[in-house]
Amino acid sequence: MVSLGSKMNGTSENGYSNGSVVHSVNSNFEEKLDELRNLIGKQDGDPLRIVGVGAGAWGSVFTAMLQDAYGSFRDKALIRIWRRPGRTVDRATATHLFEVINSREDVLRRLIRRCAYLKYVEGRLGDRVLHADEILKDGFCLNMVDTPLCPLKVVTNLQEAVWDADIVINGLPSTETREVFEQIRNYWKERITVPVIISLAKGVEAELDPEPRIITPTLMISRATGVSIENILYLGGPNIASEIYNKEYANARICGAEKWRKPLAKFLRQPHFIVWDNGDLVTHEVMGGLKNVYAIGAGMVAALTNESATSKSVYFAHCTSEMIFITHLLAEEPEKLAGPLLADTYVTLLKGRNAWYGQKLAKGELSLEMGDSIKGKGMIQGVSAVKAFYELLSQSSLNVLDPDENKHVAPVELCPILKMLHKILIKRESPVQAILQALRDETMNDPRDRIKIAQSHVFYRPSLLGQQS
Repeated sequence: MVSLGSKMNGTSENGYSNGSVVHSVNSNFEEKLDELRNLIGKQDGDPLRIVGVGAGAWGSVFTAMLQDAYGSFRDKALIRIWRRPGRTVDRATATHLFEVINSREDVLRRLIRRCAYLKYVEGRLGDRVLHADEILKDGFCLNMVDTPLCPLKVVTNLQEAVWDADIVINGLPSTETREVFEQIRNYWKERITVPVIISLAKGVEAELDPEPRIITPTLMISRATGVSIENILYLGGPNIASEIYNKEYANARICGAEKWRKPLAKFLRQPHFIVWDNGDLVTHEVMGGLKNVYAIGAGMVAALTNESATSKSVYFAHCTSEMIFITHLLAEEPEKLAGPLLADTYVTLLKGRNAWYGQKLAKGELSLEMGDSIKGKGMIQGVSAVKAFYELLSQSSLNVLDPDENKHVAPVELCPILKMLHKILIKRESPVQAILQALRDETMNDPRDRIKIAQSHVFYRPSLLGQQS
């Protein structure tokens, strides 16, 4: 992929001058675009319409990567992003944006050429109010202002954005997905063709009646729109949005029906962003939500112990043992998830927004009363995931054998960190410092014991993911 700055100065991302290398890269992207257009049934003169719904950090970066790769083929692809109108940029953020712009010669020249520079001068001085949708058009995501993106075609009218879309990218938090896609359904009533939807959301809900079940964003979308789950996919992986846009090497998986996942994996793959495909949509999606739960606790432990490597490693051992235990409840072949789950967990604990949130809570720089939508970061999806997994795993109908007590207990009783996070974040019965009390409780079993329990007992509950036993 050739970056915007590279296009401006005539070099590729690898430093090659314009010529055969750049031509080869562009030809490869055009070939992939033609293949996907043919699969979807697009005719000459009718562009493939790709729309990102939601403009958080990952949603904006994902759409911007597609724009970088395919936006130059204007007769073949039309790429847009939707975000709600009206959100303003405060003066402090406008000042910071101004500093970022002036530190980047390519961005500065681009804005001057587009006659867009003056508004950032005025925003810094307080003479003009900037809005999130207008700065997005210039390549700035409000949740990630330090990382300039390519300019995006921004639409603030949801109907205009989606009514004729061939591919819809769900970049919304899981907590907003159902509401927005219920609106979208109204705009698709007269459609003849069925769109393809790729969900980036990592979060879950618990449905307790008629039986305990996890509800994932892809299921929310299917229920809200009536689109078959065969046309809805999940993309996830150990990714930090700003690093991916800055071309740090990354992997991801797109999960769903074979008809779409294999062609889309090829279409989305770029030299620095390798996309594999997998048929196990729901399990990967659930795991994407599960790691956010434990990332919050990791941030708390890091802050409370002054970044003690020893304490963080102890926490990592216990939290991963709980995650392994939970995967044995959810997956028939949990070992297949071990690598992807641990990789995603690792990067989220290192630098994800959920770990950041846990740190800020522990340092007293944020409070629970501020909610889980944080300025400059967006939605902290691990909070709602804590509630969902706790409620689900508290159900007596899912009871498992606790060999130490020689009795059946709800699965959550074997997950002390999850229980403590629920007490801290949801019930608010314990202070943040209690996470260390739980971790240092001398009655806490060796993490190996929990993994051994999971591996030696038949815990798999297919009904949790809506499957038959």
